[in-house]
Amino acid sequence: MALRLLTAVPSSSFIRSHSKGTSNRSNVNNLSVVGASKAVATANVSDQKIVRRSANYHPPIWEYDYIQSLKSDYLAESFNEKAIRLVGEVRMMLENVMDPVEKLELIDTLQRLGLSYHFQNETKRILEDIHVRADQSKVLWKEGSLSATALGFRLLRQHGYNVTQEVFSGFMDEMGNLKSSLREDCKGLLNLYEASHLCMEGEGILDIARDFAAKQLQQYLKQKKLDEYVRLLVEHALELPLHWRVSRLEARWFIDVYEKREERNPMLLELAKLDFNIVQAVHQDDLRYASTWWRDIGLGEKLPFARDRLMENFLWTVGLAFDPHFGNLRRTLTKVNALITSIDDVYDVYGTLDELELFTQAVERWDTSTMELLPEYMKICFLALYNSINEIAFDNLKEHGFHTIPFLKKAWAELCKSYLVEAKWYYSGYIPTFKEYIDNAWISISAPVILSHVFFSSNITKKECLEYWKDDSNLIYGSSMILRLADDLGTSVGELKRGDVSKSIQCYMHETGCSEEESRKQVKTLIDATWKRMNEESLMSQSSLSLPFKHIALNLARMAQCMYQYGDGHGVEDQETKDRVLLLLVSSIPYLS
Repeated sequence: MALRLLTAVPSSSFIRSHSKGTSNRSNVNNLSVVGASKAVATANVSDQKIVRRSANYHPPIWEYDYIQSLKSDYLAESFNEKAIRLVGEVRMMLENVMDPVEKLELIDTLQRLGLSYHFQNETKRILEDIHVRADQSKVLWKEGSLSATALGFRLLRQHGYNVTQEVFSGFMDEMGNLKSSLREDCKGLLNLYEASHLCMEGEGILDIARDFAAKQLQQYLKQKKLDEYVRLLVEHALELPLHWRVSRLEARWFIDVYEKREERNPMLLELAKLDFNIVQAVHQDDLRYASTWWRDIGLGEKLPFARDRLMENFLWTVGLAFDPHFGNLRRTLTKVNALITSIDDVYDVYGTLDELELFTQAVERWDTSTMELLPEYMKICFLALYNSINEIAFDNLKEHGFHTIPFLKKAWAELCKSYLVEAKWYYSGYIPTFKEYIDNAWISISAPVILSHVFFSSNITKKECLEYWKDDSNLIYGSSMILRLADDLGTSVGELKRGDVSKSIQCYMHETGCSEEESRKQVKTLIDATWKRMNEESLMSQSSLSLPFKHIALNLARMAQCMYQYGDGHGVEDQETKDRVLLLLVSSIPYLS
């Protein structure tokens, strides 16, 4: 199944089939470089004679000594033993609950509290049993209950069960709309709204359900007598649906909200707080390791024009894979993210076009002998990349017996080539069509490189690897698209002010003549459409991709919408991102043992 990107453009429909398409670079590879005032120079000209751009990035607010001081008492054995005991008691609770709807609600609560990774086997057994019974009886969980039906639908689809949208047909009237009597069912509508975001392309019932539920929930918020707990859940959902949220941030938020609930389970709340603090202590250990690596590699000091964002680069990895046993992956991806950030700024901010051509060739050849042609700052950057990725590949070889350098080298070369295309656009003053931009930008956003490292960190065979990269992955393309579009929504204004290539919003405006507001609306529509295709790819695909990889690919899209929800959360670190760092990585939850 090919993943298609559709955009509504008056002149034509742009259709992107990832499994067959190739980037359209014929127009940009032959562009002449114009505008000497934009700092075009050859590599043998000294830095002092070149006028370079500056993004005026602020220095990091998280100092090395501060990060190294982040230590927690929650790694002590006594806390671990307490957590193990509580997990055992909750496991017994899961086994003892007999009512299917109560089981679903308990699974949902465990997920939102960040505890579900402890109960994967139990969850699988419960959902499998509910799914089989529903298939046999043709009745979904609790006939006539919108809340139970929507909750079951969401959880089953989330865990890979292909439940048809027809389970909601009983809640429709003869005109194909949701029954008006459902307007009074706030809990049911909230669950319906959340469930609708796991829809796939062409599922009209779920599209109708989402619009209906959203309108009614907005009306509920106007009621003064609405329960405070319910109000918080409704506001939270309408701001961003649960399916699009980062699980670790959701857990931190929901623990506080759950504590306000009158019907809360004290044991679940205690375990949630304790577990959060224990996992945070593990993350702090990974963060200290990454911070030491970043200091030792020296790019933060040697490339003062680039974003020094070690903490933010680590935050991304927590959003992708927070489970304690993913420590090595978090450490690897922090290195990858930090290298991407630095190299991105080399291309976007500092390098001349001649220098960027040389750097791209060096990465393509993956040979240190090419360094002699590079200016000093690029030598340091290339060697940091070369040594770090080779070390990661060496670890993969030791762990899995598979030599990954040919594949990782290709992924990094493709990234740099896509950066170079954008640099040519900038120096020539060329504004690409929306399709040209997207065909290049889904690579330049760096998601394929990030997910390549995730893929090669798993226990795979050479045959599986070759088959996978031959066919490509629609899931990677979808995740890349959401990362790119979310990034553009949050950063394009600031990037254009400092002087950068036009982004998706500006390309669409330039081509169609629409306003910025209309263009932003179109980009948001594309994000929603891409989520539908990703849902289908995740649910229906017969690929051999592991479930952890699929989850991380989806999490990358979620983390993108989180990081750029209020603007440039990656580059501007002292606003919402700072609050999130404090919540997830610095401040523990008050806990009385």
